[in-house]
Order: sequence, then C-alpha cells, then structure tokens
Amino acid sequence: MAKATKYVSKVADEQGNIVWSAAENKIWQALITRQLSTVHDTACDEFIEGLSKLNLPQDRIPQLEEVSTVLRATTGWSCEPVPALIGFGEFFRLLSERKFPVATFIRSQEEFDYLQEPDIFHEIYGHCPLLTNESFANYTQAYGMMGLNASKEDRVFLARLYWFTVEFGLLNTPKGLRVYGGGILSSPSETEYALNDKNVERKPLDVLDVLRTQYRIDIMQPIYFMLTKVSDLDDIRKLEVEDIMALVEQAKVMGLHPAKFELKTTSKAS
Repeated sequence: MAKATKYVSKVADEQGNIVWSAAENKIWQALITRQLSTVHDTACDEFIEGLSKLNLPQDRIPQLEEVSTVLRATTGWSCEPVPALIGFGEFFRLLSERKFPVATFIRSQEEFDYLQEPDIFHEIYGHCPLLTNESFANYTQAYGMMGLNASKEDRVFLARLYWFTVEFGLLNTPKGLRVYGGGILSSPSETEYALNDKNVERKPLDVLDVLRTQYRIDIMQPIYFMLTKVSDLDDIRKLEVEDIMALVEQAKVMGLHPAKFELKTTSKAS
C-alpha cells in the first residue's frame, strides 16, 4: 500500500489550519462545482443529505476542523491529517477509532479527472458526507476494527471489500442506479462511466464474490457491485454483522476470480 507518490501533504500551523494557495483553491472550486452540478442525478440520497449537513465551501478548500465539527456532532467521527499514503495498520487503526484519514494535498490540474492517490477532495467530498450517516459510519468503524485484528494476508482480502463498497460502491434505488462510493463520487469521469457505460459489469453485492474479485487502482473499474436500497442504507448494516472473516477463509480456499484486466500490483485500502 505504501507506494511512491509525487504528492506531499501540507502541515498545519499551530492553530491546526493549513495554508492553501490560490491555485489549489481554484482546483477545489472547479472540482466541487463540477460534481455538484450532477450530484442530484448521480449520488444516493444519504450522500446528498450529508453534503447539506457539511455545507462545504465552494470557493476554497475547507479546514479539517470545519468538517470534523459537523462529523462529531452527527456520528462522533473526525478528520485526521495524514501523509499522502499510509500503511494498512495505521489506516485500520484510525477507522477503528472513528478517525477518517485525510491526505492534506490536492491533485494537480493534469490529474483533474482521475487520481490514483486519495487527495483532500476525494477524502472530504467523496467520503465525509456519508460519515454523517449512522449506518455508514458504524460500518466504516466495524471495518476498521476487523482489519486491525487481521493478518497481513487477510488484509489484502479486506482491501477488496473496502474498494468495492466504500470506494466504488453503487446503490440500486427506486429512483434508479445511484453512487455511494467516494472513489466514484470524487471523480468527474468515473461518475459518468460507472453509471452509464454499456461495457461495465454491475453485479449485486455478494461479499464472497467481492473478496475474490481483483482490482487495479490506475484504471476505470470494469466491474462494480450494487447494494439494494430498501430504506436508509440497509444492506450496509448487514455487512456489519456478517461473518466477514469466515468468508475470507472461504475466499482463500476458492481462489481469486480471473482478472478482467492486465495484472499489476493492486493492494490499496484508501
């Protein structure tokens, strides 16, 4: 998971604030303006409700404490500043403590549409709105606690569960297909691709199937898994209580599904 990156996270001052340049604020403004223009037709209701609660500024990058104040009041979560990439152990520990890791840098203009590393727009806009939702917040903490106690080998399987839910999950709703995964919601190009591309495979979420499905971080996803919405995010609650680690053991025995892409290193959890 700890691979090379050209980005360097910014360090906060003594008051906990980060100084962002005009150019960096302009990229945030362009990203959030573009995504907000389509959010009501693409994102799930819970995400839109979370956006309303956070009331993110559009003209500048928010300070982490601004976001944390809302998260603490709704679900007890907060934002934790981290380097551009962190290891599995630190990632799981933070989630288990209801602290969401936020890399304090923003993408360059050259990588505006798609970024492999999780930048502050991805973390704040893509993930924090749903952390105001109790079901999703509880699932994310339960996932962190599970990963904290898992072996190195098991964490690779668990990374796939995070990838295909929290990062690239779709939700089948009475209104039609909607996005809840932050990796899609924070990517202007992948939002359109995930919902509308005719060559994409979209499957109902089965945990064992997910654990056996390989992915790559540097391409548009060839497959997405869908939860089915009844009310709230009911299916995400089921993942909290399902015996995930027993399914990990099954996945080890059964082996991985054939990859739908050229194989490269794929281990990443955030």
